Amino acid sequence: MGSVNWWLKLIKHDFSGKIVLITGSSGAVGSRLLDFFTSHGATTIGTYLDEMKINIARSKSEGIDLIRCNTMENDDVTSLVGTITKKHGRIDILVNTVGGYLGGKSVVDLEEEEWNKMFGLNLLSAFLITKHVVPLMLQSDYGKIVHISSYTGISAQGLDSAYASSKAGLIRFVESVSKELKNRNLTVNCVLPSIIDTKANRKMMADADFKQWISIDELVAVIAFLSSDDSRAITGSAIPVLKPN
Repeated sequence: MGSVNWWLKLIKHDFSGKIVLITGSSGAVGSRLLDFFTSHGATTIGTYLDEMKINIARSKSEGIDLIRCNTMENDDVTSLVGTITKKHGRIDILVNTVGGYLGGKSVVDLEEEEWNKMFGLNLLSAFLITKHVVPLMLQSDYGKIVHISSYTGISAQGLDSAYASSKAGLIRFVESVSKELKNRNLTVNCVLPSIIDTKANRKMMADADFKQWISIDELVAVIAFLSSDDSRAITGSAIPVLKPN
């Protein structure tokens, strides 16, 4: 997973004593979040699905618990939360990074299976992990939930109907859940990054202007703020994370 970039270490949020769950921790953003929260004092748990994409032995040696979980399967999520509850008794912070992208297809050419896949990765997974984590947070009357949506959720580009629709649905999901919990000490927000500067995205879009993309560390910094007690007055928000024009 590598070390956290030096400037992230300058972020003053203290997560000592917090139990943090990062879903999708084998991805570029999820793995950086694991490093960040661990280096800032948290007890950190990550989920993964594909064992080929994560160095389990190294992660365990760094004191990070990793649990295999398909967040699109209710039984898997139930088991995940049960395991964490048994060991730690609570979850203070949930950052859900699970998601996927499909573009380049017109609505005429888009297959039903592809549509369902986007809604499974980007919306069903968010619903299930939220559904099972919220009751645990309510027991301790404390919680921070951050989902990763996309700026495409408020401004589609065309040829991305399944992706844009699922990300827009996630924004409304966050808004609705936040209102359900408005009288409790829980906040629910999402971030809307533009294209994130990852190796996979650079490979997929080799001719793009990478300088216009959001770095992983910039995104982590916003998520860290929303996960901290400094953001107690912010809930139900969809926060764009974009390069300034």
